[in-house]
Amino acid sequence: MDAWGKRLAGVRGVLLDISGVLMDSGDGGGVPIAGSVEAVARLKQSRLKVRFCTNESQKSRGKLVGLLRQLGFDVSEGEVTAPAPAACQILKERGLRPHLLVHDGVRSEFDQVDTSNPNCVLIADAGDGFSYRNVNKAFQVLMELEKPVLISLGSGRYFKETSGLMLDVGAYMKALEYACGIKAEVVGKPSPEFFKSALQELGVQANQAIMIGDDIVGDVGGAQRCGMRALQVRTGKFRPSDERHPEVKADGYVDNLAEAVDLLLQHADK
Repeated sequence: MDAWGKRLAGVRGVLLDISGVLMDSGDGGGVPIAGSVEAVARLKQSRLKVRFCTNESQKSRGKLVGLLRQLGFDVSEGEVTAPAPAACQILKERGLRPHLLVHDGVRSEFDQVDTSNPNCVLIADAGDGFSYRNVNKAFQVLMELEKPVLISLGSGRYFKETSGLMLDVGAYMKALEYACGIKAEVVGKPSPEFFKSALQELGVQANQAIMIGDDIVGDVGGAQRCGMRALQVRTGKFRPSDERHPEVKADGYVDNLAEAVDLLLQHADK
């Protein structure tokens, strides 16, 4: 058996990151990465189970799926694991009323959540909403709480748009952690709960699943810590230095999703 055969043997389910793997977002919604529309279609025609696993927190899950379908991807809302619906569940279970520092595009996800008299802060990738005034307001809410709770939808450092690299929610999460002397609770990748819920929805064990992502820490490291295998694509936010990361080593590096799918269809589920 060749090296790829060993690395991919027994894979029955595939988790796909969206931004940087399927598409690069940007003005007008975004553009598909070359070969990715066909790659998803081929995966879905195979015996492998497929689920989309994203930290996208500028758009509601419905808007994101609408955009992907416009770009030609075969994807439905029920196939996407995203942090906002998971966060709503946590807020309800724990009786938390959040002060929201989120993008207007995702605010509708929190329509059913009580935001009066906040007893926690929830932040997501707010984009231009990360003004000094808004971040400072979140800081003030946290400092007034006896037991401050900060929930962050993801902890990414940056992501790639068609116009270049963009600061992500993790940078602002760290600022609030530092200023308030607290630790945020992350909903989304790389949190183990997020990956476990995606696996449950996929219906496979961790050792039968593989994650394909462009983020060496959030996608690859997060998946591997849950017992999955993970491939990093050299698209999206990938940097050559990722292949020499001091703590995380992917199970394989591929040029793009199309190459990953070629390898999976050759070797997986054998």
